[in-house]
Amino acid sequence: MEPMQISLWFVDQAEEAAQHYIAIFGGEVTTTLHNPQQEDGSPGGVVSVDFIAGGQSFVAINGGEHDKPNDAVSISVLCDDQAEVDRYWEALVADGGREVQCGWLKDKYGFSWQITPIEMSQLLADPDPDRKARAFQAMYAMKKLDVAAMRAAMDNV
Repeated sequence: MEPMQISLWFVDQAEEAAQHYIAIFGGEVTTTLHNPQQEDGSPGGVVSVDFIAGGQSFVAINGGEHDKPNDAVSISVLCDDQAEVDRYWEALVADGGREVQCGWLKDKYGFSWQITPIEMSQLLADPDPDRKARAFQAMYAMKKLDVAAMRAAMDNV
């Protein structure tokens, strides 16, 4: 098991969410824990699902209505190229997710994600203050990040 694991709180969608994230990022369910058998002999419901998605260890917990996801914590995905940004973005906003701003989105479960091209940090750290300012301005106008558009803005194209 990984030394760190991200815990995600759901009302009752832990299994569904684990499969959803695995379908997007690849990975596998490693453990599913159930409540004990019910008095009538029926199996207990799922308590939690440990899974790996995109090489990261997660646990999805069916915790009920007690807490809801908020923007205080987000999951960042560094992407090698624009095609990867586009693929993850579309998959995570599908079926009820929504675009936010500057590479942020909320998935259909309410969790915040940052879908970021690796090259973006280089663009935003440009030593020329005017180019850097144009890169930031371009980024502020975007929902899904587009490094080609940021580069064009930097170069005044």
